[in-house]
Amino acid sequence: MIRRLLGNVGRALEDAEVAEQLARLRIDFNEHGVDRFGVSRSSLLRWYSALAPIYRRYLKVTVFGAEHLPTRTRGMVIGNHSGGIGADAQMLCMSLLMNNPPRLAHAMAEYFFNTMPYAGMWLNRVGHLTGLPENARHLLEAERLVVAFPEGSRGALKPYKQAYQLQRFGTGFMRLAMSNRAPIIPFAFIGAEEAFPILARVDAATRLLGTPPMPIAPQLVFWPLPVSCQVHFGEPMIFEGTGAEPQPVIDAQVEQVRAAIRGLIERGLALRPRPFMRERVKG
Repeated sequence: MIRRLLGNVGRALEDAEVAEQLARLRIDFNEHGVDRFGVSRSSLLRWYSALAPIYRRYLKVTVFGAEHLPTRTRGMVIGNHSGGIGADAQMLCMSLLMNNPPRLAHAMAEYFFNTMPYAGMWLNRVGHLTGLPENARHLLEAERLVVAFPEGSRGALKPYKQAYQLQRFGTGFMRLAMSNRAPIIPFAFIGAEEAFPILARVDAATRLLGTPPMPIAPQLVFWPLPVSCQVHFGEPMIFEGTGAEPQPVIDAQVEQVRAAIRGLIERGLALRPRPFMRERVKG
């Protein structure tokens, strides 16, 4: 009886639009509802149903340039990172699922999460694999979309006084894209800087605990402010080569992607009337 009651509660919490979009995914789930990478259809439904009201009504995410996303083939979705708590990453993934046609985003998760009980398993079930090159390669070979933030924690944990200033990019994504013949789809996420404006961060204590630095925002809780957010996708960028090119060549190509993302950020900031706004931005 308890199991039946919990099942009824779970179904009541399922988002109808999320369920419809998941049903349209071009992913081969087995009879247990799990794909070859360990992604669980039921876990996706629970997770994205929980994110749906935040996406629609709390952060009021608007998407621009969705026509640039591959409809069924591989790609690397590369953009700026900010806001400290990963709200930008989850809202980006939500935007890809709610697109037409829907795509499942596979973000490259920090290795730290695999050291936490259940965290690594849960991330895997909703499509986010540990950020290892071989994981990204297998996903691209399966014609999936891989999401990566080349700034890493440098971007996510920067103080608000550096809002929307791109930090140094790692270059591994470029070698992956070239060696796997994957187009790079640049994007800019606008709003995460204001949703979780970082005033400071705790480094010393977290180093002792072996955890990532802890950001501190004015709201003093790990929850974003209700600030309207936007995702701006740019045109796909294709780079020829094997991925084994000399580092100066790779650096120059990475700078092209960085410049494209910077341009999308500038466009996004010009489009919204003001920072910390709660109204949905329309094109």
